[in-house]
Amino acid sequence: MSVRASRRLESLPGYAFAEVDRKVTELKAAGVRVLDFGVGDPQYPTPSDIRKACQAGVDLHAAAGYPSYVGSRRLREAIARWNLSRFGVSLNPDTEITACAGAKEAVFHLPFALLDPGDVVLLPSPGYPPYRTGTLFAGGEIYHYGLDRSRSFLPDLDSIPQEVLERARILWLNYPNSPTGRIAPPDFFVKAIEFCRRHDIVLASDEAYTEIWFSERPRSILEFGSEGILVFQSMSKRSAMTGYRIGWVCGDSRLVTLFKKFKTNIDSGVPDFVQDAAIAALSDEAHVEQARAAYRIKRDLLVSSLQKAGMQVDPPEGTIYLWQKTPGGMDDVEFATRLLDPSIAIAVVPGSWLARPLADGSNPGKGFVRWALCPSLEEVEEACRRLSSFRI
Repeated sequence: MSVRASRRLESLPGYAFAEVDRKVTELKAAGVRVLDFGVGDPQYPTPSDIRKACQAGVDLHAAAGYPSYVGSRRLREAIARWNLSRFGVSLNPDTEITACAGAKEAVFHLPFALLDPGDVVLLPSPGYPPYRTGTLFAGGEIYHYGLDRSRSFLPDLDSIPQEVLERARILWLNYPNSPTGRIAPPDFFVKAIEFCRRHDIVLASDEAYTEIWFSERPRSILEFGSEGILVFQSMSKRSAMTGYRIGWVCGDSRLVTLFKKFKTNIDSGVPDFVQDAAIAALSDEAHVEQARAAYRIKRDLLVSSLQKAGMQVDPPEGTIYLWQKTPGGMDDVEFATRLLDPSIAIAVVPGSWLARPLADGSNPGKGFVRWALCPSLEEVEEACRRLSSFRI
């Protein structure tokens, strides 16, 4: 028999992070010690109290059967308490919160719950790839808005053509922003909410990085309103739980209901013992403060080293990423390839791989590379030593 991919799958480019992994693997196989700043996966252990809660949960739920599709009430209450404490936002655990198997699957699946053929989704470029792939697989159309340094990496919503807005169904925002590290000011959230209400667009806010910040504490868009808004949160970066696959969606109860209706046809819920781990994580802020301090040290070391090497980089305000301008107008893929030379052996992600062309054909990620602050402090220090010998 013949085996062929669907047209939708065939149309997808390679996943940028998988491509970086492939190149790193090749170098490692050749005996090169690669310092991998490519994929945003925290390398420190999940805190011990969280692991212990997960381990105890395995025995506690030994005969529990399938978990709740939307998360146990204990988990949803813990999420509600955390949101109230962290943002001053009150959420109803029964109607305004649902657990999900990590934010990635929720981001990918949202368009299936809201789109009809011909509907448009407004996406940031650069931005998280599942915003795009979820839209395409759901049969939606895409309009990319650019994130430009001259606008502090905030979108110019008023520049979106009226004919696009008439068909727009979802606007994706992501602040603190991956990959630029920008934290949105409160007045931007107010403007975005008003914009979406005026054009009858669902506002989807990816807030997976709100707990990694270095300057002003980030706000949640739910502090400014909830009508027509969904927030996507994750335990991955806050508590180094990337492998646990747990997050949540919260906001407008009508939209949460629609999302729950779809997801019950897709999965069987997050394992109960993983939910127990998340409950333990949400009850503790000390490990988050320690993570922020560690990321800050690595950020400052790397920023200083890059600047000494003659490169232009703005210190990120939040996230675990650093968005660096390539030197001398060099192409970002070429620059990333030069860093992978065995004499340097540093892996980063070219910005043009994380961005998509805009209507005018320009690529907002071109001329930038993304560094993930995930290697150990010792590896960051080693990267700084290697960069000291790098010649543009």
